[in-house]
Amino acid sequence: MTIRRSATAVGAVALGLFALSACTKPTPLATVTVGSTSAHTEASCYNGGKALSDLSSCLNKAPEQTVKVHATDKVHIGVDPAIADKGWVVLTATGQKSDVLKNQTYYTFANPSVLFVDQQSGQSSKTANLSIVEVSGKGGAAGVWNVKLELAD
Repeated sequence: MTIRRSATAVGAVALGLFALSACTKPTPLATVTVGSTSAHTEASCYNGGKALSDLSSCLNKAPEQTVKVHATDKVHIGVDPAIADKGWVVLTATGQKSDVLKNQTYYTFANPSVLFVDQQSGQSSKTANLSIVEVSGKGGAAGVWNVKLELAD
């Protein structure tokens, strides 16, 4: 191997290592699937498994993904095993929609209308911001994934 080739190889390896060191580890993913449409999303807020300091601002962040839902559709939610190990819960602005799910990577709402109805007032809406919240070890939240649901006509 010539000196030029050796220098090029060493330079390529060094550049590759430099590029990898600049990358941050991606957050675990959450997926919402309705029919053949899926929304894969990274966390709106994530603190590496430690409790978040301001949960309400995380829940209020605008979702980047929107999924249309028909009244007869099932809404499937899938989470990374890293989320499932700690436990997670499904929320909307109108309240908690699931129990804490521990060691489960998948949950289905067979009747999606519950996601669009305010539990207190009984009022329904055409949209719902769905939040998947990872539970931290101290009872708080360690991560939030947001997806917007829209009722289809």
